[in-house]
Order: sequence, then structure tokens, then C-alpha cells
Amino acid sequence: MELFLVIIIIYGILIWTYFNPEESLLWGKRGMYKEEPQLTESAIRNTKVKALISIIVITLIVIIYTIKQIFN
Repeated sequence: MELFLVIIIIYGILIWTYFNPEESLLWGKRGMYKEEPQLTESAIRNTKVKALISIIVITLIVIIYTIKQIFN
């Protein structure tokens, strides 16, 4: 049950990162800049790709784990 809660939290963060890559890149770092920093398109695209790959990998791990638990 605890694993399920952790996975839901991780999914929430990854979905937020995918849909708001600018915010997620600057999360916790805004105080370092006097004005809003300009993020490159490649940094934004890279963040979205990493979030999407992470979602896919975690989903596959959960599916494999669930199947293993059912058939053991």
C-alpha cells in the first residue's frame, strides 16, 4: 500500500513536469535570479522527454511487479 502511495506522488510530479516544464526547471531556484530567466527550447524539450520516459518506465515496472505478484 505504501508503494502505491509513493508511485502516485511520483506520477503527479512527473505529470506536472511534463505539462509545466518551465515551472519544474525553476522550482526552488527562482530566488537565485533577479529577473525571470530565459529557458531554451532544447532544455524544455529535454525535460518533457525525460518526464515522459520516466512515466513509461515506472508504468512498466509496476505492471511487471503486479504480474509477478499475481502469478507467484
